[in-house]
Amino acid sequence: MIPRSPLDDPHKAAHAWARYRRIMRWMMTVTVGLVIASVILLYRENGMVSVHFYIATALGVGFTMLLASALMGLVFLSSGTGHDDAIIDPLDEERD
Repeated sequence: MIPRSPLDDPHKAAHAWARYRRIMRWMMTVTVGLVIASVILLYRENGMVSVHFYIATALGVGFTMLLASALMGLVFLSSGTGHDDAIIDPLDEERD
């Protein structure tokens, strides 16, 4: 029988997803700050190169930061709720 995941409980799931949203809001703030800082730093070093250069830099830094934080947030969500432990490992019997 497949063990139940702690995320099947609506109360625990709501708490876990609220924590995930809180992490993502925090990371969005950090990302906006880093994008602004990187564009300012590039402008100081290079001057006005092309507006497309700064748009590409802002999108690249922003997308990379948000994607990394979203994936790490999901890892924390899965690990923190015990969802990772609610699996059937078919290789577990072979190890014994």
